[in-house]
Amino acid sequence: MEKRLVDERKEEVINACEKLYEKLDFKDINIKLIGDLISVGRTSIYNYFGTKEEIFLALLEREYLKWNEDLSTLLLNEKLLKEDFIDKITDSLLKRKTLLKLISMNMFEMEANSRIESITNYKLAFKESISLIEQCLCKFFDVKDIEAEEITFTILPFLVGIYPYTSLTDKMKEATHKANLEYKFYTDKELIKMGLEKILGGIR
Repeated sequence: MEKRLVDERKEEVINACEKLYEKLDFKDINIKLIGDLISVGRTSIYNYFGTKEEIFLALLEREYLKWNEDLSTLLLNEKLLKEDFIDKITDSLLKRKTLLKLISMNMFEMEANSRIESITNYKLAFKESISLIEQCLCKFFDVKDIEAEEITFTILPFLVGIYPYTSLTDKMKEATHKANLEYKFYTDKELIKMGLEKILGGIR
């Protein structure tokens, strides 16, 4: 099958996976459900992906590639004030809620149950994100390469905590109240902005 058709079929499978992930938990999604959604048999899907986790990893790779487009566009600015930079990064992440959910909830399973080629493709997209963030920091602020790297590797682990902190179920909230736990409920936008302001607070 020619590459264009293979890519189209893969994209169709990834789209179906994404659609199911909007309504179902990761553990409840399987190859059969994905195939049923697009009227494709499991055997056909296995021609493109080795496991369910590999489909999710391809979805995460696509999310990073889309985020990279936003980061590349951000680099086209001649200069940005820190507040404007934070706003633009926040807005770009708010469009990537699937990315935030996947990296916080299912990262280990996706990598552990995917083939090396699929993991490598994902890592290449992630590597580009790292590079683009570092380029932004060096261009817009008075930081050197090593400091930009340190800031970037503070931002990235912070992103892992956003989805579970801002997406509590009613049951989780009820348990929090019953435990008399003082817990400030932030929206994802509030938390992202607050975190970035703290992380970038010392740079000019």
